[in-house]
Amino acid sequence: MSIWFHKKISVDDLKGIGANTMAEFLDLKWEEIGDNYLKLSMPVNTKTQQPYGFLHGGASCVLAETVGSVASALVIDQEKFYCVGLEINANHLRSVSEGIVTATASPLHLGKSTHVWDIKIHDQEQKLFCVSRLTVAILPVRK
Repeated sequence: MSIWFHKKISVDDLKGIGANTMAEFLDLKWEEIGDNYLKLSMPVNTKTQQPYGFLHGGASCVLAETVGSVASALVIDQEKFYCVGLEINANHLRSVSEGIVTATASPLHLGKSTHVWDIKIHDQEQKLFCVSRLTVAILPVRK
């Protein structure tokens, strides 16, 4: 059973989310949406690397926060609620210096006032290199 507010949502429906933001600057790309997960990719290049040539940990956090925050937005009725990040953590398990990395967000908790997302980021060889947890606050829209 799908967790999404709009049950027929597709990756094509996500195009344009993040236009003129950091997500666009870092070339993030929506890859896949399943019944209970969302995938977003990012290239490892000069925009996302740190001085040693490895993927910057902050770029991994941008990827994780983007996929988790958008996933939360897709769960709620956006006419009544909006969501904002409360806390993010990331454990960098190994380094990546090239290719495309992909984050997969899956819910750990979908409550009325908070969502908690488990986000795993893999390299092109499907090796796990970063695990993240994102907590999102769900707030009522003020009229």
